This record gives sequence, structure tokens and C-alpha cells, in this order.
Amino acid sequence: MGNSFQVQDRFADGAQYIGGRLRSGTSGRRHEVVNPATGETVYSYELAGTADVDAAVAAARDAFPGWSGATPAERSEAMHRFAAVLAEQADDFAYAESLQCGKPVKLSTEFDVPGTIDNTSFFAGAARHLEGKSAGEYDGDHTSYVRREAIGVIGSIAPWNYPLQMAAWKVLPAVAAGNTIVLKPAEITPLTSLMFAQAATEAGIPDGVINIVTGAGKDAGEHLVGHPDVVMTSFTGSTAVGKRVAEIATSTVKRLHLELGGKAPFVVFDDADLEAAVNGAVAGSLINSGQDCTAATRAYVQRPLYDAFVQGVAALMETVRVGDPFAPETDLGPLISHIHRDRVAGFVERARAYATVVTGGEIPGGELADGAYYRPTLVAGAAQDSEIVQSEIFGPVLVVLPFDTDDEGIALANDTPYGLAASAWTRDLYRAGRATREIKAGCVWVNDHIPIISEMPHGGYKASGFGKDMSSYSFEEYTQVKHVMYDNTAVARKDWHRTIFGDR
Repeated sequence: MGNSFQVQDRFADGAQYIGGRLRSGTSGRRHEVVNPATGETVYSYELAGTADVDAAVAAARDAFPGWSGATPAERSEAMHRFAAVLAEQADDFAYAESLQCGKPVKLSTEFDVPGTIDNTSFFAGAARHLEGKSAGEYDGDHTSYVRREAIGVIGSIAPWNYPLQMAAWKVLPAVAAGNTIVLKPAEITPLTSLMFAQAATEAGIPDGVINIVTGAGKDAGEHLVGHPDVVMTSFTGSTAVGKRVAEIATSTVKRLHLELGGKAPFVVFDDADLEAAVNGAVAGSLINSGQDCTAATRAYVQRPLYDAFVQGVAALMETVRVGDPFAPETDLGPLISHIHRDRVAGFVERARAYATVVTGGEIPGGELADGAYYRPTLVAGAAQDSEIVQSEIFGPVLVVLPFDTDDEGIALANDTPYGLAASAWTRDLYRAGRATREIKAGCVWVNDHIPIISEMPHGGYKASGFGKDMSSYSFEEYTQVKHVMYDNTAVARKDWHRTIFGDR
């Protein structure tokens, strides 16, 4: 895939998108976007400072009356045009996403970009279906109904692992419901978030409805979350940073949506289709180089299938092609940075003291030496309470443990602080039903792991956060429910007034 634009030229005016135009940041500090496959700088820009956040929030505040006052049909039509613009620019989006993240272009082309276009189309339709409880006379004397209203300026923070999709997940339900938004993408991967906002402007979404500030979390992020004109914060990222976001948001009495870490279990019962489970484990653990909060990270395999599963996964992992993200045959690209690659490698190196690295566990050399690459890794023999089982690694590392009884398998699946996603592998309807009921996670797949769809919600239990992205359920985060009640009696002195003054 060849790029249809030069990044430095495309964003020559800066990496802040405020009021419908690009502008430079005012922090006085520059930042470089680095291609993790080569270590080369692809874009250098000025980070946002607090003044940029203030300007973006002001632009969103000014745009709110007009956008929230538009009819659902008008917002829907604009968002359908938005989806069409994204589709026209799909190749550019896929190129930029792979360039800044290092993800294989086949993943960007077949997953990230079409998923974002579909999500935009979904919310374009959903914008016309913001419904409340039907009207009725619930006490006999009054008519009640429920309104759903936009809440105001949203301040959202998105992570670096899926920059385009996470921008969409934050922006789309907010603006479909009539809100305006300021999004802070990760400063290491801002390109497709900026392109997403530009595409919205090209589609006719008014200036100021979608704004992007690209700055550091300690400066731009915390200022955005604490800003007095921001009424709601949505954050996707680590649990540790999520706690800090929650502290700031609650101190200013903001609504809060958190989608945090994960440590997804992959539970294989002894009647499972072994070949399907092996394929699913490799795909589910290696997607996006394992940099996915729903990735399969802990495989629990009932003992009769355990040895064959370990052998099958190791053999399949060894066939995975690690290489240039822009080569069409590449299966696995680099991690996001050398620092993160070394962090992932550290987990595996420490695990060698108490577990067995069955395959992988290596930083490749040769022509891949300049990139942040790490080979697909399978670890066996670790204890349930070990670091590699309990902590979020966020890399191409799968840990496999055996279990004996169904009770034990489900208990082990639930035995981490996280609860974002899980999968159960079985041919037995009752086993599957029990697993979906008892595993504490926001999504439980049966005989698959990873697929997501726009129509269904995404969000977690426990330390994985609360609230939902995608689907109509996400509108719960971005709308205010208002009860309206009309008196139908035209009686001046109501019977209930006697409880306050006078007699019946």
C-alpha cells in the first residue's frame, strides 16, 4: 500500500483540531510520532497546552446549542455523509493507522477502518431512535413522559492501541445524541483521530462539534477532565490512569465512563473442538500484537485436552509471520514502542524463574532489529497467583494453565481483578450457558474470541471499569433522562395539598 499523502505536509498546521481547523499547540514542547516498525520519525508537532484545551472546550460549548437543537434527522443525515467520506478515504486511514501503530495493513484494512465506517453508519441511524418510556397516566391525574436530552460538552481520552476505532467509539454516540466533544488522543498516535475530525467537517458536521487536542495526559488530559465546562468524561486506558481520571472527574461532579484494563480468560472444556480452540487462542491472543484489552491472555484448558492444546498453539504460533506492517503477508507487526516492547519482554523474562516458555520469548534481530518487535509467546506451568497470570501484559503473550472440574475452570477465570471479556469453548449447551452466566465479564463469547459488532455494547465488570461503548446502550452515558409531568385535572386545590396545609 502506498501512501496518498505526506504526513508532515498533511498536518503542517499542527496537531490540534479546534473549531473546524488545524492549529499548532501552545505548550512549548514538541513531540514526535514514530513508526514502531522502523524507529523513524514520521511527524513532529507542538503538543497541546492548557490554553488549547480551553479553546477547544469553548468551541464545543459554542457549537452545542445549534447541534443539540438540530433535529434527529438532521444529525442522522450529517452522520451518514460522514460515513460516506470515511469510506472514500479508507485507504488513507488504513495507511496512517499502520504507519503510526505498526499494525499489519491487513488488520487496518480489514478490521480497523471498516469497523469504524460501520460504527459511523450505525450511529447515523441510531441518532433517530433516542427513545424514552412511553407516555402514560401512571397516577391517574397526570400524564408523564421521558425526554432524553444531550448533556453538553464531553471531554474524552482515547488510547494508542486502536486510535481510529477508539476515536469513533468516543465521538459517535456523543454527537449522535446531540452533544459536542473534545477528544484527546494518545500523543503518540494522533494521526487518524485528526483525520476523523477532518472527515466530519468535510461531511458538513458543524465546526466545533468535534475537536481534537493532542497533548500529554498530565497537562492536556487532566485539564480537560477537570474543566468546569466539561460535563462528562469518557476514558479508555489502563486501570491505574483510570483511577486518576476518576479522582479528577468526581471532584468536579462529572459523569464518568471508564473502559479500563483486561486479562481475558479463554476457558477450554474437555468436549471442545480442539482445532477451533487452538486457532481461536492464537488469533485471540495475537490480534494487534496482543495490544488489545479483550485479547485472550489466560487459557484454562481442562486436563484431557491440555497437552494437545499446548502443542497445537505452540506449533501454530511458530508459523505466524512477523515483519513489515505494509507487507501484505505479514501477520504480526511490532509493538507500539521499544519501551513497551521491553516491558512485555520483562514479564516473560521474570516468568522464566517459575514457568516454562514453550515458544517465543524473543526479540528478533536481523532486518527487524530496528523495530519494536516481539515474537508470539506461549508460557506454561505458571501458578495462578503469579505475575504473568494476574497482570495485564498487553503484548503477544498467552499463558496456559490446566484445570480439572468445571467449577475450578470458572473459578480460575474469575480470579483476577479484571472483567472485560472472556470466552468459553464447549459443544455442551448447558456448559456454555453456565459459563456465560457465571463468568464475570462484560462480554462472554462462546466458541470464538474477539468479534465485536456495532449493535452490541462493550464494557466491563470490576477493575475493567463501567459504562458502555457502542450500541444504543452507550446513549445511557451521553444523555440526560428528564421526567416531564402534566396535571390533567385543572383542579386548583389538589387532594394531596392537605398533607401540607388545611383539611380535606
